[in-house]
Amino acid sequence: MKIATIRSVCECQAALGAELDERRLVLRGWAMNHRSGKVETSPAHSIHAANAKFQVGWQCPFCTRNTLRSFEAGALAYAEAPAKEAAAPG
Repeated sequence: MKIATIRSVCECQAALGAELDERRLVLRGWAMNHRSGKVETSPAHSIHAANAKFQVGWQCPFCTRNTLRSFEAGALAYAEAPAKEAAAPG
């Protein structure tokens, strides 16, 4: 599977990020506090993912704001997702 990473900044200055699949649906979202460097999971979702211009919304875990940002589908750069290691038997 190929994934694209998008980034933005919340009004509280936390760094927001998300990984998108090839359909531009969010696989995971996160936020990093600009002062402490602490990274937290951040609920995120795509809006109108099938359109050339689409939005991603995050809920910032640091300030609890809902942050909505617009992105251009043509500007996304996809890379192969890292392969997960198979569990060792036994």
